[in-house]
Amino acid sequence: MNTPIPASVHSRRGKQALPGRMLRQWDLQLMAIPAVLFILIFSYVPMYGLVMAFQDYNIFDGISGSPWVGFKHFDMFFNSPDFWLVMKNTLLISFLKLLFVFPAPILLALMFNEVRNVAFKRVIQTVTYLPHFISWVIVAGFVSTILAVDGGSMNGLLIRLNLITEPVNWLSIPEYFRTILISAGVWKEIGFGSIVYLAAIAGVNPHLYEAASIDGASRVKQIFTITIPSIAPVIIIFLILAIGNILNAGFEDILVLTNNGNNAILTDVSEVIDTYVYRTGIGEQRYSFATAAGLFKSLINVILLVTANAAARKWGNQSLW
Repeated sequence: MNTPIPASVHSRRGKQALPGRMLRQWDLQLMAIPAVLFILIFSYVPMYGLVMAFQDYNIFDGISGSPWVGFKHFDMFFNSPDFWLVMKNTLLISFLKLLFVFPAPILLALMFNEVRNVAFKRVIQTVTYLPHFISWVIVAGFVSTILAVDGGSMNGLLIRLNLITEPVNWLSIPEYFRTILISAGVWKEIGFGSIVYLAAIAGVNPHLYEAASIDGASRVKQIFTITIPSIAPVIIIFLILAIGNILNAGFEDILVLTNNGNNAILTDVSEVIDTYVYRTGIGEQRYSFATAAGLFKSLINVILLVTANAAARKWGNQSLW
């Protein structure tokens, strides 16, 4: 009969084995050192600058010489007349991206999986991947050209279809800005985002499809009963990450589509936390105030990420950690 080993013995053995395992894997540990140093230098050391949120930072006195003011800049941000406008735009744009941009690559991957012509499939995949590698500055140029009042293809098409009688300046109408922003985001990232889901679909056991075909299941039914449940863990992981970034509504895309924030007509629908931090921090040199606003956003994102991860672990048996 085997005698159960106390948990403390397992723990002690594990602690004793760790240095030995690290010594045996010295070559792998050595390879990891540059990556660890890179993360420490470029991801953790700059966090020291967050203390500016609790100071009246002066560029000439530096962090060490600037006076401490506690939560003064947080109070100013929460009581700012721009606070609710910025929060409303951030949450609205983030939810729209979660609603349309997040599921778009999943739908594209499911459609790719049903294409049987390999040559056609590769051409379409390449075409949809390419926009990801184009900068937002160029994408904004495409969008401006398509929606231009003079010679824009959108206005030309709608006039030919008799849907409008004269050209519309789409980028100067606040009601259309969010639709344009989300559409451009879907076009740019849908192909690249589908790569992960295609890889997950490739790992599905093909015998499941064969068995379903023998049972008479249609292709649509196989998608809902085999493909989607099989890739559900991947979808949940990416959903957790998306929820953790819910206050990252965008920066480059919004900035270039609003002409570097100078299109005042769109400010009421386009100003989000990131552009607000950029405008107050860089534009108005209010470094401490901008740092407080950015730190607030980061803390909310961390709380959302931990909450979403805990909820996924409790109800879906999937989690990041």
